[in-house]
Amino acid sequence: MSTAGTPPPADATASPDDRRRWQALSVGLVAAFMTLLDVSIVNVAVPSMDRALGASPSDLQWVLSGYALTFGLILVSAGRFGDARGRRNAFVFGIALFTLASALAGLAPSPTWLIAARLLQGAAAGVVNPQVTGLIQELFQGPERGRPFGLLGATIGISTAVGPLLGGLLIAVGGEEHGWRWVFFVNVPVGVLAVVLGWRLIPTRPAGPRNHRLDPVGVLLLGVGVLLVLLPLVQQDWRGPTKWLLVPAGLLTLVGFGAWERRYARRQEPLFDLRLFGFRSYALGSLIALVYFGGFTAIFFIFTLYLQNGLGYSALVAGLAITPFALGSAAASALGGRIVNRYGRPLVAVGLLTVVVGLVAVVVVLDRAPSGAAVPWLTAAPLLVAGLGSGLVIAPNQTLTLSQVPVRQAGSGAGMLQTGQRIGSAAGIAAVGSLFFSSLAASGGDFSLAFRHSLLLAAGVITLALLAALFDVTLGHRR
Repeated sequence: MSTAGTPPPADATASPDDRRRWQALSVGLVAAFMTLLDVSIVNVAVPSMDRALGASPSDLQWVLSGYALTFGLILVSAGRFGDARGRRNAFVFGIALFTLASALAGLAPSPTWLIAARLLQGAAAGVVNPQVTGLIQELFQGPERGRPFGLLGATIGISTAVGPLLGGLLIAVGGEEHGWRWVFFVNVPVGVLAVVLGWRLIPTRPAGPRNHRLDPVGVLLLGVGVLLVLLPLVQQDWRGPTKWLLVPAGLLTLVGFGAWERRYARRQEPLFDLRLFGFRSYALGSLIALVYFGGFTAIFFIFTLYLQNGLGYSALVAGLAITPFALGSAAASALGGRIVNRYGRPLVAVGLLTVVVGLVAVVVVLDRAPSGAAVPWLTAAPLLVAGLGSGLVIAPNQTLTLSQVPVRQAGSGAGMLQTGQRIGSAAGIAAVGSLFFSSLAASGGDFSLAFRHSLLLAAGVITLALLAALFDVTLGHRR
């Protein structure tokens, strides 16, 4: 497994320290690619798992959503641990645990075993990802962070979009019965290599003093709050309105977390310093990320359902159909990282507008398509446009959002940003998926109509992120 987000080898004129930091970043990007890939790669393997293990719909829902749930729960705490105790230890531990969990998932003899392995896998991914972002903050300074954040943005975009394609390829090679196991086994050799290289290349120095306590009360309050918010979002098989009472309970718990952190900060370094939200770049950037991921992630969920369940395409073809988005995202992310310091938040606004235009174009093309037309070919060009826009959103927004975060808080700051992304993803899939299935039922099984309606909702959600970006641009001009 490799990623286009991996930076090229340093030239011969680069200093040893410069080459080493790019090598360390390369290891981090490969690890981030691997953990983020597992958010989407499993979707196309669900039918094979169902046949092989005899899993119930509830089991399959936990296989898909359990990963996202534990991923989101651990991010801030893991980021704070890396800030206080050193990123190398946290990174290596997280990758080792992820590799072990992947092997256990591939060996699963029963649905219960697979669910437990996926929960462990998600928690390990939550340990790894804030270390990668914190590493960029630690190894690169000021404007030079643009390029590594651009590569990280490309990694995020590609891993999310290419998951169904890689999953389809692995199932095609491994066979319908056992191909789903290779979706997990493919992580093992890459994970072992990342553990070895991470231990050798990532700096050992901690980002903060070792005598800081890790705020166990804050960890508990944040964990419970995020769990209560995420649980009804990721558990789509729970019926009835009562499950939504968990959301306000979670929000109240998060308010309690904020009050505790404000009090704790008077004596010790808190789990998360709320003063970061005093930076406009961090506050509005976090809001843009939360809302954008609410629309962005849902696209692949409903597109895969439309192609496979509605039109009868194979997992491989469904994955190939999403590839134009991934290619556009990769190309634009690398560019966006290089020019974000020149253009700032207006670049993010242009990217968001481009994504909306691309998605609306998909709807228009499908609405006017003749019966029996090849949907993957029809949607390739507008998805490429949407991917180009996405590449100008994720990396530049991350660069701008974290630009004023002190290095000693880089892990926890990045963890909170990514927690928002995970909550946004879960909420977006819940809302857009709900519209998809309700439209499907109301139309008597018209998958094309259901897809167009839900895609317009995803575009509307991304439009809200565009409004937040334009608000930031307006404030910037006034100042």
